[in-house]
Amino acid sequence: MAGNSDPLSPRAKLAVTAGRAAAAASRAVGRGSGSVIGGKVALRLDPDLLARLAGHLDVILVSATNGKTTTTRLIAEALRASGPVVSNALGANMPAGITSALAGGSDAKYGVIEVDEKYLAGVARDVTPKAIALLNLSRDQLDRAAETRMLAEKWREGLAGNKATVIANCDDPLIAWAASSSPNVVWVAAGQAWKDDAWSCPSCGGVLQRPSDDWFCAECGFRRPMPSWALAGDHVVDPHGSAWPIRLRLPGRANKANAATSAAVAAHFGVPPQVALERMYEVQAVAGRYDVVRFLDRDLRLLLAKNPAGWLETFSLIDPPPTPVILSVNARGADGTDTSWLWDVDYTQLAGHPIFVIGDRKLDLAVRLEVAGLDFRVCENVDEAVRQAPPGRIEVIANYTAFQDLRRRVGN
Repeated sequence: MAGNSDPLSPRAKLAVTAGRAAAAASRAVGRGSGSVIGGKVALRLDPDLLARLAGHLDVILVSATNGKTTTTRLIAEALRASGPVVSNALGANMPAGITSALAGGSDAKYGVIEVDEKYLAGVARDVTPKAIALLNLSRDQLDRAAETRMLAEKWREGLAGNKATVIANCDDPLIAWAASSSPNVVWVAAGQAWKDDAWSCPSCGGVLQRPSDDWFCAECGFRRPMPSWALAGDHVVDPHGSAWPIRLRLPGRANKANAATSAAVAAHFGVPPQVALERMYEVQAVAGRYDVVRFLDRDLRLLLAKNPAGWLETFSLIDPPPTPVILSVNARGADGTDTSWLWDVDYTQLAGHPIFVIGDRKLDLAVRLEVAGLDFRVCENVDEAVRQAPPGRIEVIANYTAFQDLRRRVGN
């Protein structure tokens, strides 16, 4: 393996080969990319394979409730200025998917890896990362994921003995508490639009005070750390006070925040902010997100929103009324089967938009919109919704598996 002083053992090589074969078979029968099944097969043959594959890489882990796939892509683009990168760019972010991604990176210098929140501590233990980027924590998949403070506590425990430099969002109290156990933290003021999961102090349980953009606990003294990097409008401010313009093709404030964190990560590896941010401009879409596609003679922009914080950010991206909006919600295993989170989303922000509702759980969403006092129409599928929508580009917002369904149907 290029650049690796400890080449793979015969067993590890066999595991990689078997994993690739399983992935190829999965693709051949139309079961997706095969990255997960390939990784599972490989890890079954060699349980230590993930650590072996990462041995020659400078590994950067990225975790959050929202934005980790995009941030992983932005960091990867920035670091390519300094050397080859291997990354799980399609978002397969549990150990099997990560193993598959790294198996294809024998010549890489950097491994930029998105990690599911539940697996962060374990993956960090296995791959000895040089840096860990932590963006945000909020409620998500209530039937599968731990309550947010419990998750932050697992992160806090896992980071306490880790030598990686943690690049963390100081505006999210849960992230600040989780990261503050690490001996090496670079704080980024990346903002926090969704605050409903962070009103109590994660350290003592007291009520957080939130004057302006600051936060602190009057009971135990836990407070917002002082950032060395910051998002300021359309600029990233570095530790020297220099402001670097953010020019992205990806929309919205959340992606500027992702770019600010990505610039801080890149700087840790010697890539200057100006170079890093220029390279990020090359990213036009991320695994189909933000793509504009032509379908039934209409332009559809595809937007992913998986939880209340994600929907809040997505509403800020869409064109103003009377732009038609299609909403699609499923509740399959990958989404979480509990749809009670729909009641945490402020759908009144869609007032004035013609709304069309599709997806497995369209009736759950219809009830929520009815209570919000919105006008909408329930449709059987995206074809019917597009045909009924008034003129203009259509904004399509979907949660995880609904988004995958849409991509398959509209040819993206």
